[in-house]
Amino acid sequence: MGTQYARPFSRRRFLGGVTLAGTAGLLGVHPRPVTAEPPPETTTLRLVRNPGICVAAEYVAEELLHGEGFTAVQYVRQATAAEKEPALAAGEVDLTQVFSASFLPQLEAGVPIVLLAGVHVGCFELFGTERVRAIRDLKGKTVAVSALGSPDHVFTASMAAYVGLNPQKDITWVTHPSAEAVQLLTAGKIDAFMAFPPFAQELRAKGFGHMVVNSTLDRPWSQYFCCMVAGNRAFVRQHPVATKRALRALLKAADVCAREPERVARFLVDKGYTTRYDSALQALQGIPYDKWREYDPEDTVRFYALRLHEAGMLKSSPQKLIAQGTDWRFLNELKKELKG
Repeated sequence: MGTQYARPFSRRRFLGGVTLAGTAGLLGVHPRPVTAEPPPETTTLRLVRNPGICVAAEYVAEELLHGEGFTAVQYVRQATAAEKEPALAAGEVDLTQVFSASFLPQLEAGVPIVLLAGVHVGCFELFGTERVRAIRDLKGKTVAVSALGSPDHVFTASMAAYVGLNPQKDITWVTHPSAEAVQLLTAGKIDAFMAFPPFAQELRAKGFGHMVVNSTLDRPWSQYFCCMVAGNRAFVRQHPVATKRALRALLKAADVCAREPERVARFLVDKGYTTRYDSALQALQGIPYDKWREYDPEDTVRFYALRLHEAGMLKSSPQKLIAQGTDWRFLNELKKELKG
């Protein structure tokens, strides 16, 4: 951290680098002028604010959204990632980033949400005691999660199913907040738990526990999107121009995160989205934000739908979920427009 963060840094100077006028130089892309398409049907856009660093693109996008014609960009505060889908389904939020795996049971339940694009792969890490050296070692073990059905529960269950375990029978699930899970793992009262940025980076910096899986590096998890952009179905249907413009800003912001991690980490601290520059920088440098063009988000839906079906957490086929809960038309247009 030291002198790097001590250097004076202002929101204006940061935003001067990522406003629409400066986007081409900073990102190396040359999108067509936004005046070539109609203005958004609404000038208000509601996103989500929560403690996760992996959703940094959603915060960086604020000024880019203004450049897209949104005059009122609102961040609705949510305490946990698990609260995103209900807020999105209820129309309290228009667009936000969601965890790919934990989104699917919501989709099967018929919530009015639609997936629009992938943002980045990886970000979650599974920590365990010395008794857990691989995912298969979770058999007969106790795993702490924030809540049943939460992202950490669903991702861990999908991992277990992938290696042939039955998550419902082979693992004992207990619910504890992350801080308590650390204490319980240290005391040997649980065997594993999953962490997300910046908490995972802080744990690794302290030499805590044993990292069983790092989804940014370990296959197959590193081959599929962790976070994806989802929209309220009614918003997307009623505001297609606004949806495309908002998605454009979010994907440009993902490029900023990939190419300017130091700058973005300072911005996140300066804006109060996180308090630790070092953990934020480590997370941003490790998370592949530049895969949204390369990877097919439909593959992610298919992969996790199969894993959760194996885990007994989904009944619907991947094809059904893709048909009823995805809309890639905006992404396909933007991939052509925003060639890297």
